[in-house]
Amino acid sequence: MIIITGASGQFGRAAAELLLTKVPADQVILTSRSPDKLEDFRKQGAHVRYADFDNKASLGAAFAGGTKMLLISTARVGTRVSQHRNAIEAAVAAGVDHIAYTSIISADEPGNPAIVKLDHRATEEIIEQSGADWTFLRDSQYAEAIAGAMVPGALIAGKLPDNCGDGKVAFVSREDCVAVAVGVLTQEGHRRKAYDLTGPELLSIPEAMAIASEIIGKEIEVIPVDDEAMFAYFDSLGAPRHASDIVPDGPIPWSSDDMVTFGQAIKEGYFNKINDNVERITGRPPKSLRAVMLEHKSMWPV
Repeated sequence: MIIITGASGQFGRAAAELLLTKVPADQVILTSRSPDKLEDFRKQGAHVRYADFDNKASLGAAFAGGTKMLLISTARVGTRVSQHRNAIEAAVAAGVDHIAYTSIISADEPGNPAIVKLDHRATEEIIEQSGADWTFLRDSQYAEAIAGAMVPGALIAGKLPDNCGDGKVAFVSREDCVAVAVGVLTQEGHRRKAYDLTGPELLSIPEAMAIASEIIGKEIEVIPVDDEAMFAYFDSLGAPRHASDIVPDGPIPWSSDDMVTFGQAIKEGYFNKINDNVERITGRPPKSLRAVMLEHKSMWPV
């Protein structure tokens, strides 16, 4: 059976929906801290189980019977490695022999300044040492993060401070990453492989904002700033500086040092990668950033 962790989240729910079109429902285990949110899947015949990565005692029963697992990284940047370790150890003890993990592009490059990569690479290493086979899904930046979060704020303000310089990103849609994740767990030939997952074109932040401006007919001024100015901008939003300052279930689930170092990584070229992995694994071309923006346009402020 195939386990999907965090199945009540955006990525997990989409993965569950797609997986249920590929395999019988009784071969699917969906875990969540909020299993009541998965009642629709239970009615389809999937196994829905409670699992809390902070509660080791909950994990053995949650993963029982599973042989493959999609481990979706949790949202607690800076403190999630222990959560992931608990899940990995419990899964292997339960008989899971293949773990696919949602990581980030350039997670294995030592010079990458993005602090988010530290959690991801640490988790990859735990999986490598676990005895299970692995597939690392190293996603580029989500196109939805641009279309659904960055663009609306920039449209309201009419401007966007940016510390990414001329760095480019092949923004990838969450939908494509979900399709790859399901593919590697339902196809042969993906064990012990790491895949960078990218969209179809490399774009800078100013180029991405220019696409949004063209679509909506309103100019967005991208203002190049240094890292200290980016910290000041996030301070003005009330963002915590460090992961340790994040309030659990609070209004802002990320820290400014996460965002600023992410921008540094883009500026230094760690996201300047593009490939055909999405199409090779899913059988379809990846969505463009423009296509994702058009899907979000109705939610943009005008």
